[in-house]
Amino acid sequence: MLVLTLKASIAVLLFATGMSVTVKDVAWLWRRPVLLGKSVLAMYVVAPAVAVLMARTLDLPKPTEVALVVLAVCAGAPLLPRKLLKLGGDVSYVFSLVVTTSLLAILTVPAALHLLEEYLSFDPTVTPGAVALAILKTFLLPLGVGMLARAVAPALADKVDDVLLKVASLVLAVCALVLLVAAWRHVLELGWPSFLAFAGFAAAAILGGHLLGGPDPEDRTSLAVACATRHIGLALLVAASAKSPNALSLVAGYLVASAVVSIPYIRWRMTVHPPAEGEA
Repeated sequence: MLVLTLKASIAVLLFATGMSVTVKDVAWLWRRPVLLGKSVLAMYVVAPAVAVLMARTLDLPKPTEVALVVLAVCAGAPLLPRKLLKLGGDVSYVFSLVVTTSLLAILTVPAALHLLEEYLSFDPTVTPGAVALAILKTFLLPLGVGMLARAVAPALADKVDDVLLKVASLVLAVCALVLLVAAWRHVLELGWPSFLAFAGFAAAAILGGHLLGGPDPEDRTSLAVACATRHIGLALLVAASAKSPNALSLVAGYLVASAVVSIPYIRWRMTVHPPAEGEA
């Protein structure tokens, strides 16, 4: 019941988010090839390179090494747009970035898993079709329906999107808290080496995004946070093919570690470049 509620709240959140954007917003990044190239480089090259370097040089438990590599290749988190908009990120860049990286993940995730197979303890059997279906169900479909609703009834969308966002966000936060409390003992069992490795990866990903984000402060912050935020649904899809019994604990551990690293960065960026009035 809890998992169904969690999935439903995410779907409603994405639906309501879709009611605030247009097709023009989604295609924004495609008309800026330099920023597009830097964004893809940060999310799909720098992050996996950091994970491979850590796996090769650090004496980490094998499950942690595998989790780092899998999380590194799973970019384009579906809930990322709402988080970045709260930071004052540019609407067009944020949505274009997330949609573009999600579409790229259909090919990059299976290809990267194949190339990095030596760092995995299992034979990755995730196909482009499976990735595409997961992205379609968890992200593109509810977002697209929301965009369609706005196109058909823009006045109604303006009235209900904020209410839906607030309700869905509250339900999502409660569900996430319950799941985290339930898995807390298993997260602690991962040990400090794993936790520090996750935090180090998140910090390196933030640094890569920050450096490649371009001159615009909002774009720089958005890309940095996007690089540290992984697509948990895709990561669990990959873990399912490995039949890993502690996959959920590893994912929860990364979520906690990345939050510990991301929050100070976000606070610093909001202090240096506060969002405009009404965006915070």
